[in-house]
Parts: sequence; structure tokens; C-alpha cells
Amino acid sequence: MEDRLRVGVITSPHGIHGEVKIFPTTDDPQRFKLLKKVIVDTKKSQTEMEISNIKFFKNMVIATLNKIPDRTEAEKYRSADILIDREDALPLGEDEYYICDIIGFGVTTDEGAKLGILNDVLTTYANDVYVVKKQDGKEILIPSTKECILSIDMNSKNIVVHLLKGMI
Repeated sequence: MEDRLRVGVITSPHGIHGEVKIFPTTDDPQRFKLLKKVIVDTKKSQTEMEISNIKFFKNMVIATLNKIPDRTEAEKYRSADILIDREDALPLGEDEYYICDIIGFGVTTDEGAKLGILNDVLTTYANDVYVVKKQDGKEILIPSTKECILSIDMNSKNIVVHLLKGMI
């Protein structure tokens, strides 16, 4: 499990006073209102910053980060990830998982056949879609619904799925 979770990506500066636009990668952008600090990851360095003055515009979060005083400094953080410590994350409900925790899990059918490895999770409006990479390199797309995802075992790192007719 990762110690830090990505909740957004800085896309650009906003205005001249150091505000930044953040594309949220969390399923609930309102969570930014609850955050006091974030880690800004530029891939070269990670800097802890206080976050404040949260606003929303279309699908973006606009925020002030205490170590970004102006637009020039904000430009340096374009494409930087916004991370939070796991203990600052919202608690999960029953049958909820952080995507980063299940990537790499083995995927088997309810009949015991090994399908492959969970390679990615696509987020759609209806439901998430699990991308399973088979041994031959091909991918299977499985909707994350109760009919298809039967169980996720964090101990054995395995996901049991039911394949609907026509999925393969």
C-alpha cells in the first residue's frame, strides 16, 4: 500500500496572486474543503504546503497554496501531482478500495480460471471499469458492478469476477 494518495493535478496558474487550478483525481472534489495540507510532487521534489481558499469552477478546483506567492512561481508547478497522506484520506465504506491498493492484483473467474492482472481502473459516469491484462497482452474490460466483481481479497491480492456473456 502506498503511504500517499493522489487527489489532483495542478493544470495551470489562476490569476496573478499564486492561485492554481487543480484537476481533481478523487471521486469527491468537495474533499478539498477538508484538507489543511497537501504534498506537491513535481517528480523532482515533494513539498508540503498548506492549502486554503478553495473554490470550484466547472470541473476544476481553484486553491491557494502557501508556498506559491505569485503567477510566476505557480507556473513552476504545472503538471505537479497533489498528494495527501493516507491518514488524511476520507474513510472508505464497505466494499470500497483505493485504486492504487488493488492495481496489480490477480484476477480469476468464479469458475477458477486465471484471467490476468488488474492493470488499470477507468472511471466513468456509470461505474468504474477494471482493465485486466491477460498473459497474451490483450486486455479485458470488466465493469465494476456487483454482478461482475464478486470479491476482492486484500490478503491474497486476488479479485474474483463473473464474466457476463459476450465479455470475452
